[in-house]
Amino acid sequence: MPTVNDVCQHVRSKNAGPFWVTFDLFFDGDENFKKYATSPSLGPDLFNRLFGADAATVKAFPVPSLNMVKISYGRSSPQGGEVERDMHCGQQFVRLLDVELDAVS
Repeated sequence: MPTVNDVCQHVRSKNAGPFWVTFDLFFDGDENFKKYATSPSLGPDLFNRLFGADAATVKAFPVPSLNMVKISYGRSSPQGGEVERDMHCGQQFVRLLDVELDAVS
């Protein structure tokens, strides 16, 4: 099965304010966007497992005009708190790169 790294030309993570983290997955073309942007492999369970996110807060926003999907979740603690290890969440995307994707039928 292909991984996120195989089908995306660019993946990034960042803060979406002090209470949210967001990931942008830019697919390498229309075909892969259609196959994988809404893959169940990128669902709330993945973000719960990898980041400890409350699955109920995970939201996905496909953007077909850019062949990308934005996935956001609520932080368990605000940006800059005592347990913060990546203040801007700029390195969080690395955990997604090896995630295997199921194609959407």
